[in-house]
Amino acid sequence: MSWLIVGTVPIEGFPLLDDHCSLEGGSLRVGSTAISINRGTPALIAFACETARSVGIAPPRALLAGDIGKGDGSEKVYRHLCETLPNRREDLIVFHYLMPDVYWLHQIMNKLDDLSHRPRLVADAGFMYVAKMGGSAPAFDLFTPDLGEMAFLADESAPHPFYTRGFLLDESRNVPELVKLAYENENAARYLLVKGRVDYVASKDKILSEISEPNIEAMESIGGTGDSLTGIVAALIAAGMQIPEAATLAARANRLMGALASPNPAWSIADFLPFVPSSIRQVKNSS
Repeated sequence: MSWLIVGTVPIEGFPLLDDHCSLEGGSLRVGSTAISINRGTPALIAFACETARSVGIAPPRALLAGDIGKGDGSEKVYRHLCETLPNRREDLIVFHYLMPDVYWLHQIMNKLDDLSHRPRLVADAGFMYVAKMGGSAPAFDLFTPDLGEMAFLADESAPHPFYTRGFLLDESRNVPELVKLAYENENAARYLLVKGRVDYVASKDKILSEISEPNIEAMESIGGTGDSLTGIVAALIAAGMQIPEAATLAARANRLMGALASPNPAWSIADFLPFVPSSIRQVKNSS
């Protein structure tokens, strides 16, 4: 299966890249360009590459540009994807950090509708926002929100996560309730992987699984663990797993990775990469 990760890196002047990814000795490359693995889309790509190697599939291709919040790099990525979609052959597209732009979302969805072979679609971070804002959430196969993003998806009227109706402050609203509201308002993908102290895999009909162990407190303060989870689940889907199975296995592997690593809060997300193969292997063997 060929697959594509679409996003941005927070580096001004970083060029538009559309090339194959590789991970060698903990160093990430897209084409011939080296990229630091910190958090965000580079972290997602790195964990996708390492998981792909662990399960024996080819690494993804990446479409990236630099964007420090001005939206210029995101627009380059949107435009390039629209121009190239008719000739692309990816079976899976993973959307990550892009400035929300409903105009470009509609352009992309129109191009996808014209394809004879429609790829499966996964969205995390900023692209979930624009998918909801543009009314296209049900066209996606998987969203991977954290609790704050889940609250935004559940709020039928919020134009932006900043304006979510108090859900973040209301402890009485549990994740299953937020999931139910998101589906009722048609603001959710076909499946959800909700990241948190307990990870939930859900469909429109029910909560499919809950994953709470192992619970590694040190990981709470390390940025990028949500990005690693999305990278892992994307690779498992690319390997041919059904989405609910891939999401459950990825959530378990992401947690086990922390248990195997025994991290402290000074770690960066890249420090967990060597523990991906063993966590994937152990989770698959115990399934």
